[in-house]
Amino acid sequence: MLSKVVAFSVRFRGVVVALAILLMGYGIYKLSNASLDIFPEFAPKQVIIQTEAQGLTAEQVEVLVTQPLENALGGLMGTESIRSQSIPSLSVVILTFYDSTDIYLDRQLVSERLLSLNDALPENIGPPLMVPLESSSGTIMTIGLSSDKHDLMALRALVDWTLSPRLLSVEGVADINVFGGDEKQLQIQIDSDKLSRYGISIGEVTEAAKSATGIMASGYIENSNQRMMLKLSGQPKSAIELAKVVLRQTDNGTLFLGDVATVVAAPAPAIGGAAIGGKPGVVLMVIGQYKANTLAVTHGIEAALAEFKDGFEADGITLHDDLFRPANYIESSIHNIREHLMVGGGLVMLVLILFLFNLRTALISMTAIPLSLFAALIVLLEMGVNINIMVLGGLAIALGEVIDDAIIDTENIFRRLRQNSSLPVPKSTMDVVFDASMEVRSSVVYASFIVMLVFVPLLTLSGVAGRMFEPLGVAYILAIFASLAVALTVTPALCHILLTRWGKLSDKEPPLVRFLNPIYGWVLKLVSRFPKLVFSGVLVFCLAGLAILPLLGGSFLPELREGHYIIHTASVPGTSIAESLRIGGQIEKRVSEIPGVRSTSQWAGRAERGADTFGTHYSEYEIDLDPMEGAEQQEILDEIREVLEAFPGINSEVNTFLTERIDETISGYTSPVVVN
Repeated sequence: MLSKVVAFSVRFRGVVVALAILLMGYGIYKLSNASLDIFPEFAPKQVIIQTEAQGLTAEQVEVLVTQPLENALGGLMGTESIRSQSIPSLSVVILTFYDSTDIYLDRQLVSERLLSLNDALPENIGPPLMVPLESSSGTIMTIGLSSDKHDLMALRALVDWTLSPRLLSVEGVADINVFGGDEKQLQIQIDSDKLSRYGISIGEVTEAAKSATGIMASGYIENSNQRMMLKLSGQPKSAIELAKVVLRQTDNGTLFLGDVATVVAAPAPAIGGAAIGGKPGVVLMVIGQYKANTLAVTHGIEAALAEFKDGFEADGITLHDDLFRPANYIESSIHNIREHLMVGGGLVMLVLILFLFNLRTALISMTAIPLSLFAALIVLLEMGVNINIMVLGGLAIALGEVIDDAIIDTENIFRRLRQNSSLPVPKSTMDVVFDASMEVRSSVVYASFIVMLVFVPLLTLSGVAGRMFEPLGVAYILAIFASLAVALTVTPALCHILLTRWGKLSDKEPPLVRFLNPIYGWVLKLVSRFPKLVFSGVLVFCLAGLAILPLLGGSFLPELREGHYIIHTASVPGTSIAESLRIGGQIEKRVSEIPGVRSTSQWAGRAERGADTFGTHYSEYEIDLDPMEGAEQQEILDEIREVLEAFPGINSEVNTFLTERIDETISGYTSPVVVN
């Protein structure tokens, strides 16, 4: 079988080379349109249901909302576990499904169960809502608005009615979590003394307000040839108009809503707050859809924000569009990997020229690198795998391996062609190339499969580790397999084209090989004279390595230097939003004074449908750094921790974004170890 493949490649070498060029072109096209992300989708298949229960304590939420939801959702097909959280005014139920299930079918099953729960929950509770399906990394961008001319109510109205809808229209955006600002609300602030004086109950006030503000269908009027829809007008649109709503007709006159209450446009009760650089503002977290292209979505968001910049500037509104941008890490990682691949390829080229001392053989061997890597990328992209750091890491690891098969093949063909050229009656070059390629074929195939088998255990990992490292193993195995295919087809074809037509091949050994051969021969003789000593030395080194192995530290991932840190602080439960923001302002001021810190922002409490469901005592801070090396980032991290230690009674933690997301995926919290 292999001999037929090699024979075909040598005979129809032009066709093989043309197909290789087409493969390269198609690979470049696919790569230019590929999705780029930080990590693969490492989160388990989860469906999160959040139910607002304003005014209820945590115990009431647990009994009245969370338990009925858990009872109704239990037993769904494919459910692995159900976890819940009840905090004041909010119930959170998290259903985790097995990896073998379809996440969209899982959400459909949950949605059908939720439809039957509307009557089972108390009045004015809910409805239960599924959190939008989002990517593992979650946040695509964090942006903010602040202004010295406009109040927080105006900023929040601008976000809710203009900015958020525009950002949600960007392809790949799942949700917008909004923190801070004041939501405008018509409030009826009841005076209990006046209610008692006029004998009015709260129920009457409530019904009057509902009747006045509710939108009611009025039907239509129809005659023999026309139907006219009716629209009810005169509904109150302001606090002044609402205060004039009739509450009761008495003998002494008309009693209005404003007679028993103060009706004003005021901020709604807040569940969260935000500050940017220590100043009150509005912070928006843009959440990416499941399997969205982080880089493409980021560019789409930036294009949408560009539409608002001139208007914001004219209105005295400052747009902070770079509080957190995970795409920076993707771009820097891709740039670094591209540089390393270029350096690695250059070193490989240098070694090939030094040892083969022939530019044509070096070029033939080098073709295995782009062909193998592009072939692996094409297969991965056709399988629906996004290009991420793990895929690129697998290809980078394979860089030194993919050229190995081609080097063995090319070197043997080159050597046989040199020997053939010195014969009195040379053989056909096609036969020489075929025979030389077949001489090493078995060893090349066996070696390639052995190397591939080393990475097979990565494909058997389960949980987060399996989802994280499987793409790395698949990318490596595909690249090695592709290099074997290249060595069977393209390498013999190129050898016949480039080594048999242009110039006579020298029958001398390369200079570096001639220099190293005597040295190697002397070392080999020395080793052969003392075999027991050599084996003993190898054994000692192996045992020493095994002995220090338990002393080495370990972690799921290496320390990531993303140029960004996230601070978590938690004070005593029950702390108000205003107090959390006051403490956070002091922390932001101290952190911003650290050299190298570019921007800071804080949000406290939570957002509607937000992934982070915490009370008002909890705050999170985005700390973005200037571009710098890893050692400098570590120094800033140490200084941030020193700042946090200066605030007694405040529990704090500092993580990079990706480390936090992985820890949260594993434990359900932002720490690697959690004790319940």
